[in-house]
Amino acid sequence: MEENIENLNSTVVRFIGKYIDLDYTIWLYRVLTPFFIAFLLPCIFVLLIYFSILLLYIYRTYSQVITQAYNSNEFNYWNIARTLIALIWDGHAWLWHGYDVVGLENLPTNGPALIIYYHGAIPIDMYYFVARVYLKRDRLIYTVGDRFLFKLPGWAIIAEAFKVSPGTVQSCSKVLKDGNYLAISPGGVYEAQFGDNYYELLWGRRVGFAKVAIDAKVPIIPLFTENIREGFRAVNFATSFFLRLYNFLKFPVRPIYGGFPVKFRTYVGEPIEYDPETTPEELQTKTRLAIEKLINQYQRIPGSITHALLDRFRKPHVKDK
Repeated sequence: MEENIENLNSTVVRFIGKYIDLDYTIWLYRVLTPFFIAFLLPCIFVLLIYFSILLLYIYRTYSQVITQAYNSNEFNYWNIARTLIALIWDGHAWLWHGYDVVGLENLPTNGPALIIYYHGAIPIDMYYFVARVYLKRDRLIYTVGDRFLFKLPGWAIIAEAFKVSPGTVQSCSKVLKDGNYLAISPGGVYEAQFGDNYYELLWGRRVGFAKVAIDAKVPIIPLFTENIREGFRAVNFATSFFLRLYNFLKFPVRPIYGGFPVKFRTYVGEPIEYDPETTPEELQTKTRLAIEKLINQYQRIPGSITHALLDRFRKPHVKDK
């Protein structure tokens, strides 16, 4: 019996060797494995988002059962759902990126504030920041999201639970006037898709956020996460092709790769206080300079994935002022 098995194995090996160059196949496997891993890792975060959607669906579907269990008409099932999701994201942030927040004291404890942030290829740092603030401050950050998100299956329940909306000047101003935190990235999807590891702000002439801050009479809090471009990156080839395609479809089309466990550290800048004499254009410039100051002070430029990985094991990288 053993002799037959050995003969069968020899036959199979000879057959494979006749039609396949094993040495080349092994070499190709080793070369391409990191490539496939780099593109597959973002799928982990997609799965995490859909796991969050599943949990929120369960809470919403069985809210009456949960309410009856607690025997209280004032029970808010979204609070428990948000806390659970925030714990999942905060735990992932700590484990995968050694996530830190510096300067949280600059975010007002009470009252509204408009948070303006740099948009990475994937804004996972904002998921982490929203979770951290919710757990530390017991306050939810409302967020403006691109309209394409609301076309994705299941996204509506995330938006409902965590108060994500496309946002207009009027609706954003109302959120702030009601005393909430609100986060906006003026660069949006364009900055996500076509920014790079030089961390240039791609805002164009967008002043909508400045009009919101002036109308609501609230401070602006600049926000930047160190190494966000080293965690995820957009491919750096065929830029003109992807740019034309993006302008035509108004949808993110440039492939993203990464998911590298680099160090993430979010810096909360000093407030830019409301000034009735400031125009939207002037306020946009002030905010841009504030975020660029954070980038210039805390971000290694050009960004390096290798150095960002090493940042997990060394002191914060801070440039001389």
